[in-house]
Amino acid sequence: MNVLGHFVNGERTALSAQRSAEVFNPATGQVSNKVLLACREDVAVAVNAARNALPDWAAMPAVSRARILFRFRELLLQHADTLAAMITAEHGKVLSDAHGELTRGLEVVEFACGIPHLLKGEHSDNVGRSIDSWSLRQPVGVVAGITPFNFPVMVPMWMFPIAIACGNTFILKPSERDPSPALFLAELLREAGLPAGVFNVVNGDKEAVDALLDHPDVRALSFVGSTPIAEYIYTRGSANGKRVQALGGAKNHLVVMPDADLEQAANALIGAAYGSAGERCMAISVAVAIGDCADELVEKLAQKAQALRVGAGDQQVDMGPLITSAHKDKVLSYIDSGVAEGATLRVDGREQEISQKPGFFLGATLFDHVRPNMKIYREEIFGPVLVVVRVENLEQAVALINDHPYGNGTAIFTRDGEAAREFAQHIQVGMVGINVPIPVPMAFHSFGGWKHSLFGSQAMHGMEGVRFYTQLKTITGRWPGNLHLHSEFSMPTMK
Repeated sequence: MNVLGHFVNGERTALSAQRSAEVFNPATGQVSNKVLLACREDVAVAVNAARNALPDWAAMPAVSRARILFRFRELLLQHADTLAAMITAEHGKVLSDAHGELTRGLEVVEFACGIPHLLKGEHSDNVGRSIDSWSLRQPVGVVAGITPFNFPVMVPMWMFPIAIACGNTFILKPSERDPSPALFLAELLREAGLPAGVFNVVNGDKEAVDALLDHPDVRALSFVGSTPIAEYIYTRGSANGKRVQALGGAKNHLVVMPDADLEQAANALIGAAYGSAGERCMAISVAVAIGDCADELVEKLAQKAQALRVGAGDQQVDMGPLITSAHKDKVLSYIDSGVAEGATLRVDGREQEISQKPGFFLGATLFDHVRPNMKIYREEIFGPVLVVVRVENLEQAVALINDHPYGNGTAIFTRDGEAAREFAQHIQVGMVGINVPIPVPMAFHSFGGWKHSLFGSQAMHGMEGVRFYTQLKTITGRWPGNLHLHSEFSMPTMK
């Protein structure tokens, strides 16, 4: 059994090695590794390494930083199979999904390779007589990222490529449930030529998180995870004077209009609801069926859900296991709640025969006739559970979605362009799909929800990411030959 430590100042290290946790293979239910959990003193060592590396890294020309990221990109492609296998071994998602995760992270690296262009400021000539004005975007300093278990490669790469491209140094606190990919990414960055201390990994739990939130030298922090933790991180980090972006939970709805291609809509729903065993913040967990299409749609969903193949992620299956036994129990409790509250259980994932045991497997579950007051509708389940809510028209669907406290992603399936436009204009959700079930933006756009799905003013990656990881400086200048020979005591104006 491996003992996984940290990556600080360019090398793997155990640091104090005071505490550890078990890492499971979700497909077997067996412990595969142990991971060391950082204490406050360990975090301080990592912050010190990042602080010491900052001056030289920030002073490096942006084009030189980009060249290191170009080499990192090539190494990611060379080691794609290794990374995907690590993801599957510790998270459980199927290999094709793991490769897809890597690709979406790689796209942010490619975006960050354009940092010399992205950091160009603005210049105004002769704003006053012989006076010019221009702006710069400069690094924030030492920054940190706290990332969830469900995307151990993609979500960190939403953060650190842009952060280090902008001239910051970075500390990553990945999920302790699947820590191996983060350590491997650190080694690839070192191989690409990244100087020691620019990128560091500290594994840990709440103690490490609080240490990052409280450390005065950590200037900005990014987080992706559940809403209660996101709100905690935003509140505590902001109180300590940090710039914080914290992405929280979701309850994503997909509206099916009566004119939609129901086969297409059903296929989209099945993939979006049950891919990665529903452990995605952009998973569709609510199907909103409008009018007369509801019965036919539910029948199609039931048939397709029952046909899903569930098993180990390295096999030819559609859906792998959940991340831990405790998380599986939590999802099971939601299924019990739905039954108790009177929803119609059309497909019961608890009854599906899974050949591979004793892994953390659960089959696809489908509820019909779900009401907005039910727990399975109100709360994020983060598992393979899809619920169907029936409404009479698009106006009711929009009102239903807008009334929900989460506003991460949503979608509509329709052939009606006017209906799609009205939906996109009036829905109070940050990311919208039109005949696209999982509307995750490309790297050159930005990712972020509304309402209780995002705490902070800026979304991730794209230009929002560049703005988050930089500070704006505006300079107004005039050269000595044009200076006035007398003092002025009124508010300066450009003449």
